[in-house]
Amino acid sequence: MKRIVVLTGAGISAESGIRTFRDANGLWNSYRIEEVASPVAWERDPQMVLEFYNMRRKQLFEVEPNSAHYALAELEQKFDVQIITQNVDDLHERAGSTNVLHLHGELKKVRSTADERLVYTLDRWELKLGDLCEKGSQLRPHIVWFGEEVPNIMPATMMVKRADLFVVVGTSLKVYPAAGLIHLVPYSVPKYLVDPEAEPDRFVGNLVVIREKATAGMKRLKSEL
Repeated sequence: MKRIVVLTGAGISAESGIRTFRDANGLWNSYRIEEVASPVAWERDPQMVLEFYNMRRKQLFEVEPNSAHYALAELEQKFDVQIITQNVDDLHERAGSTNVLHLHGELKKVRSTADERLVYTLDRWELKLGDLCEKGSQLRPHIVWFGEEVPNIMPATMMVKRADLFVVVGTSLKVYPAAGLIHLVPYSVPKYLVDPEAEPDRFVGNLVVIREKATAGMKRLKSEL
């Protein structure tokens, strides 16, 4: 069975109604990055950080996967599909994808500030100051903040190196280290880049560019595969 490795970004979730960070009306226009998504922000004003992620989590409980998410899940009927996502939502899982690696954390999970190995699933949208782990320490969003290491980048690296086909959906490949993964795929492996702002890369071999939003692009790609 052919192994399809897929890298997804904010564009695939945007069509479900989740605001992106870098678009003209993105979330970073309402907040400064250092105020809500860094260890320094957490130390300075944990309440603001919690409120920011509570709003994002509340929105996540209100949206549903779209046809692009379902198309990727349906590919599992004929292929070994492995998804690497930059997104912190759970829309891939809710659509039925069974092999999803989150590079930047998961919005519906929280972890201990004393022991990062203690990770819990949150069944509500609100995380408050005073919500503690089993060791008695404050819980924080299970999110990779700016300035923190991306622990899943190594497993992602191994996945892309073993791909029989590589697909990028909903990202213009501007956020590193995730953007560098396409350069680790063997040159001869077929690659597809699905994004309205997608541009050819002369250093990436065997690349097909589909300048469509995720839903339209995945419909076309699924039919081709």
